[in-house]
Amino acid sequence: MPQLLDPNFKRAVVLLVHHDEGGTFGLVVNRAADLTVDVLCDDLQLDWKGDRQTPLAWGGPVQPNTGWVLFGDGAPSEIDDANLLAPGLSVAGSLETLRKIAVEPPGSLRLMLGYAGWGPHQLEEEMAQGAWLVAPACPDTVFGVSPEVMWDHVVRGMGIDPATLIATPGVH
Repeated sequence: MPQLLDPNFKRAVVLLVHHDEGGTFGLVVNRAADLTVDVLCDDLQLDWKGDRQTPLAWGGPVQPNTGWVLFGDGAPSEIDDANLLAPGLSVAGSLETLRKIAVEPPGSLRLMLGYAGWGPHQLEEEMAQGAWLVAPACPDTVFGVSPEVMWDHVVRGMGIDPATLIATPGVH
């Protein structure tokens, strides 16, 4: 919601990856990192076979030295640590996965640094305060909408004109 003033999450689109009693883990999918895949792969001594100028995304403020791979269909089938989030949308977080992806990057791919995290019940409390809108995970949005317009795209996709949003308690 627009009233969420934390600069880490202002107009952020967060893909929730895991949620249970212990907390919540998500990836901000509409922020760019100040790094490209060529720099990352050079640092990790990986031979990247895709576009070397592919931008990395900033997944959130927690542990910015960790990496995450979001990918759609067409990724190598031997990725062992992948978690399917929705049809056509998977996530993995190992260096071994990045090595496999580097050899033949799929067309639907986002490389993320860092993540967003919430402690036990923290996200539920923020939702009860009306701080978040909730939309279904959509691979077409994650992979096909530019980060600059993604928040507006998601809100309008819910049938909401962003100009009409007002701060109210409750889950939206």
